[in-house]
Amino acid sequence: MLEQREGEALLLHQENRLHKLNQMLVSIMQYNRFYKEKLKDITLPLKSLEEIRQLPFTEKKELVEDQNAHPPYGSNHTFPIDKYVRYHQTSGTSGTPLKVLDTKESWEWWEDCWAEVYRASGVTEKDTVFLAFSFGPFIGFWAAFEAAKKIGALVIASGSQKSNERLYSMIENKATVLLCTPSYALHLAEMAEQHQMDLKNTSVRTIITAGEPGGSVPSIRERIEALWGAKLFDHVGMTEMGAYGYSCSEQKGIHVNEEQFIAEVIDPDTLEWVGEGERGELVLTNLGRLGYPAIRYRTGDIVFNSSLPCKCGNHYQFFPGGIAGRKDDMVVIRGINIYPSSIEAVIREFPEITEFRIVYYTVDYMDQVKVKFEANRDISSALAWELRDRIGLRIDVEKVKNGTLERFTMKARRIIDERKR
Repeated sequence: MLEQREGEALLLHQENRLHKLNQMLVSIMQYNRFYKEKLKDITLPLKSLEEIRQLPFTEKKELVEDQNAHPPYGSNHTFPIDKYVRYHQTSGTSGTPLKVLDTKESWEWWEDCWAEVYRASGVTEKDTVFLAFSFGPFIGFWAAFEAAKKIGALVIASGSQKSNERLYSMIENKATVLLCTPSYALHLAEMAEQHQMDLKNTSVRTIITAGEPGGSVPSIRERIEALWGAKLFDHVGMTEMGAYGYSCSEQKGIHVNEEQFIAEVIDPDTLEWVGEGERGELVLTNLGRLGYPAIRYRTGDIVFNSSLPCKCGNHYQFFPGGIAGRKDDMVVIRGINIYPSSIEAVIREFPEITEFRIVYYTVDYMDQVKVKFEANRDISSALAWELRDRIGLRIDVEKVKNGTLERFTMKARRIIDERKR
């Protein structure tokens, strides 16, 4: 009987998602100039979620080109511009920044998506949420700020404060939840040690990270948790998509918020769905952001496709290990496919290392890779051995003087590409 009820609930869930998708498609095919052209050959309604494969993909370069052709905001808007109330733009780490507008309804949808992240992380109205983020046009934790207010939590935005000021403010105000990038959580811990602050004795019990894949990498997560004495939850989202995923109490990967998003995993070369347990590119469709829709959006993020449920009991689609890397971050060194996140996962197992860089360079027409790192003692031999054992490739390592490498408050840029093209 229980299995029957679960089956009926799953069927209803799929029907609701299909209904949302068709409703959105009907609206944007009438009023959204960008998608009206892209979807002109599509017949509605779609009869099943599998038929989403009939729809064309959307890529960031299309949206950027559209904005160049129709400045300043492009044509991907379902309503007149005077109906939009929020402006953001992408960080620009992978090319030209993309301008994104939201209506009042779309922004409330963003807040609801972030409220789901808080729910999965155990954050309630009794918490004090501290956002270690410099607020600007990059969307960052803006929606997290609004969602914290919405659930009734006390929220503190640290704005342009320096790292030591943020630490003192966090402690003085007895913050229980910290939101930042994984890199900045490590940097704050480094600063706390310099100022002889014991983070384990502060009120912070929960850390929610975003902006980098580190929150789902066990070695990085465990190190941050050990330094802070708090539990770390990961969150994934995109300016052009929304806050689509989060980790749970099991901390083994990322759940997709299937109520608001449809996820697919494709082979980036063949563009076909990949099989069970295979690695592929994540493709997303948002269902509730009518003002700025993104249909079959190629995120460039690499995930492992799996139909196995998470042990936490959440039946939403689950990606073990979270985001494995970026499609455009992969390089081939001496015949080995390398993702920077794989190298970072090894580096973070060494608590002595406080900062690092991954450097690609060329010697005698052959691409090479090395790691520069700061540490409180020389562990070059141990690091080199571990990298070779785990990555399957000899990687040079170089210890540099402490304080040489820049620290980051937002998305870290730890890859230096010096290869000769």
